[in-house]
Amino acid sequence: MFHPIHQANENSPYGTLTRQEFHVKHRVQNHQSFMLNNRNMKIFTQSWRPEVDESTRLRGFVGMIHGYTAESSWLFELSAVAIAKSGFLVSALDLQGHGFSEGYPGHIPNIQHVVEDCIQFFDSVRAENPGIPAFLYGESLGGAIAILLSLRQKKEWSGLILHGAMCGVSKSIKPIWPIEMLLPVAACIAPKWKIVITRPPESMSYKEAWKQKLAAKSPNRGRLASGKPLAATALEFLRVCEYIEKNCHEIEVPLMVVHGGEDRVCEAKSAQQFYEMVSSKDKSLEIVKGMWHMLIGESNETVELVFGNIISWICNRAAKYNQH
Repeated sequence: MFHPIHQANENSPYGTLTRQEFHVKHRVQNHQSFMLNNRNMKIFTQSWRPEVDESTRLRGFVGMIHGYTAESSWLFELSAVAIAKSGFLVSALDLQGHGFSEGYPGHIPNIQHVVEDCIQFFDSVRAENPGIPAFLYGESLGGAIAILLSLRQKKEWSGLILHGAMCGVSKSIKPIWPIEMLLPVAACIAPKWKIVITRPPESMSYKEAWKQKLAAKSPNRGRLASGKPLAATALEFLRVCEYIEKNCHEIEVPLMVVHGGEDRVCEAKSAQQFYEMVSSKDKSLEIVKGMWHMLIGESNETVELVFGNIISWICNRAAKYNQH
């Protein structure tokens, strides 16, 4: 049982431990800081490094990107620690308007600004740790951002792992007609208007009830309690999906796509279409039967099995890189 979700309870992802005790238990060092981006916004960043001696070399670097209404801490951190325990340096940031980062809650009117934040942070970490393979891991919206990042930096990543990625948005959470048709006008006139007709995706993300409660208890959850995307943000998400569909054939990086068969936020058929359209020669697709949007919201046994496959995939590609 290598994934720390086994320790969590409905009140804390760290179980009965403090966050510091949790890191000590898993022999992972955590470093937190703030980065000033090119828009003068303070962006929260953190990294997890396995405790290794001087004779032990890092197996690689993994840049992780969380989804909409999520953050780099809390539940997302458990998967980061699982990867770090496997010998990788792991880094993540809170997207603008999320977690501890500055910005109006949930307001992402220009996705390229977020992509630039990721490039700025991940490039700085990689510069301090040269000569090791680098992988991108993205969940939900973070998957779409990882795709955009890999399109911007085509030759700089050793692998791309997508989990529940926003390759397309389910009709069940799209604004109903005529709201969708009027979205460009609404985004211009009232960019921060909450689309109350849209069903909050969080209610469809975590299958197990106790994990829904745990997700809701994040200390930063109050900033995004409604889970309803703002008008300008919703419009940008639709544009991002269209852009990915038109340009994903340019992706050639080794690729692993993991998606829930019963994902009602980002439907599995969109992931299937994305997988078929990319040009990567080394690619794999795992549609997990019965799984909802977030893997960590499934039973602990499912998390262990599926995330074990993800870890194995990263380790195998890292090994190939380090053999050269």
